Amino acid sequence: MEFFERVSNWITKLFPLWVVIFAVVAFLFPEPFKPYGSWIPWLLGIIMLGMGLTLTLDDFKLVLTRPLDILLGVLIRYFVMPGVALSVALLLRLPPELAAGLILVGCCPSGTASNVMTFLSKGDTALSVTVSSVNTFLAPLLTPIIFLFLAGKFIPIDPGGLFIDILKIVLLPIAIGIMLRMTIPNFIKKIITIIPVISVVSIIAIIAIVVGLSAAKLATVALIAFVAVILHNSLGLSLGYWIARGARMPHYKAKAIAFEVGMENSALAVALAIAHLNPVAALPGAIFSVWHNLSGSTLAGYWGARDKNTKY
Repeated sequence: MEFFERVSNWITKLFPLWVVIFAVVAFLFPEPFKPYGSWIPWLLGIIMLGMGLTLTLDDFKLVLTRPLDILLGVLIRYFVMPGVALSVALLLRLPPELAAGLILVGCCPSGTASNVMTFLSKGDTALSVTVSSVNTFLAPLLTPIIFLFLAGKFIPIDPGGLFIDILKIVLLPIAIGIMLRMTIPNFIKKIITIIPVISVVSIIAIIAIVVGLSAAKLATVALIAFVAVILHNSLGLSLGYWIARGARMPHYKAKAIAFEVGMENSALAVALAIAHLNPVAALPGAIFSVWHNLSGSTLAGYWGARDKNTKY
C-alpha cells in the first residue's frame, strides 16, 4: 500500500502536466477517444463517489455553528461566477455554444480542489469544505435555474433534464460514498490515500475525451476560449476574496471564499454540456479544469508562503 501511495502522490502532484499531455494527444489523434463520450457521466460519478468517501458529518457542523459564514460563501458562489461568465461571454462576443458552456461552468458548484488550495494557502479549510459540500448539495436546484435564466438567450435549455442528471451523477454517488464511509470505515481508511489519484485519472480521461470529440472545432475557438476561461477564473478569485473582505471576513476566511468562488466543479460542467449541449460547449469546462488548478496552486503558494508565520 505504501508503494501505491507514493505512486498516487506522484501522479497527483503532476496533474496539470498529465492533462496537457493527454489533451495534446487527443487533439492530434482524436479518433481513439471519440467512442468514449458516453463514459463521461460515469467518470464524473467516480469523482463524486470519491468526494463522498472523504466526507463526514463533522464537515456539516459549521452550518449550525457558523451559518452566516456558510450563507455568505454560498451566496457569493452562486451570484458572482454565473454573472461573471455572462459578462465575459458578452464582452468577448463568444459564439452561442461557447457562451453557454462558460455560463454552465459558472453555474456549477465549487470544485473539491478548492479545499486543497485553501489548506495550502493556510486559509479556513473547515469553512472551505463545508461551503463546497453545501454548494454541491444545492446544485440540482440552483444550477438549472440560474443556467436557464442566464443562458436561455443563447441556446435551448432543458432545466428538468439538468436537474435529473445532477441528481444522478453528483448527489447519488456522494450519498453512496458517505454511506460506505459510515458502514465500512476501517476499509475506507485503508484506501483513502489512493482516492485522489482515481479522481485525477478520471478528470484527465474526461478532458481527453472532450478534446477528442471537439478536435475539429478546437483549432478555431481555442484562443478565445482560453481568454474567456482565464478572465472568468481570475475575476472569480478576485471578487470572491474582496467581497468576503468587504463583508468583514478576516483574511484567512476570505482566502477560503476566494477559492470556493473561483474554482469550479468543471468536470460536472463538461458532463452536462456533453449530455445536453454539444462537445464545443464542453470546451470551457475542459480548459477550466486545467487552468484553475494552475492559477489556484500559484495563488495558494503565494498566500501560504506570505502567511506562514501568521497566527489566527
